[in-house]
Amino acid sequence: MRLGAIIPDFSAKTTHGPIQFYDWLGDSWCVLFSHPADFTPVCTTELGRIAVHQQEFKKRNVKLLAHSCDKLQSHTDWVNDIKSYCPDIPGDFPYPIIGDDTRELAIRLDMLDEENQNNPDTAMTVRSLYIISPDKKLRLAMLYPTSTGRNVDEIVRCIDSLQLCDRLKVVATPANWTPGTKVMILPSVTDEDANKLFPKGVDKVTMPSGHNYVRTTTDY
Repeated sequence: MRLGAIIPDFSAKTTHGPIQFYDWLGDSWCVLFSHPADFTPVCTTELGRIAVHQQEFKKRNVKLLAHSCDKLQSHTDWVNDIKSYCPDIPGDFPYPIIGDDTRELAIRLDMLDEENQNNPDTAMTVRSLYIISPDKKLRLAMLYPTSTGRNVDEIVRCIDSLQLCDRLKVVATPANWTPGTKVMILPSVTDEDANKLFPKGVDKVTMPSGHNYVRTTTDY
């Protein structure tokens, strides 16, 4: 699944009932994140922390959709464990978990190679996270090994960057960017246009190479 690819529509059974993905998504963004199995320790912490941050995603018009290669009843029992482990989850568990015990959806979404569909060792690599925009395009993908838990703050930061750069198509966000800090003005923007677009100020950085391509601003 390449960046910019259209996520195909699919139907799925979830802990919140059946969904048709396109209808369920509507005009929202989506974080679709997968797990190899229920009752796994790292995944338990991830689903819990993402649930705790649900309001942060909601403020950004982002829907959450988890995917795990087990049956729905197993998901329901797992959710009870997650809520017990993360008592700061407010109210009911806030997002659905897809039941994909055949791994068919994992294959369709390019999270798992079809040849290894029934190989339990390889199936453990189903650890993908997709950020999907309202036009159903894959905008960002993260792949994780089973040993490394996701950083929820980084997921939110990536969404902030994508949404900002969609709104201001002449900027990009640098390393370690957080909202309110400097963004980079694209080299394709002339100095004259940059000053018009960002009247509160543009900072230019002189490089030893003589190629002056680094310009930043906080005026956004």
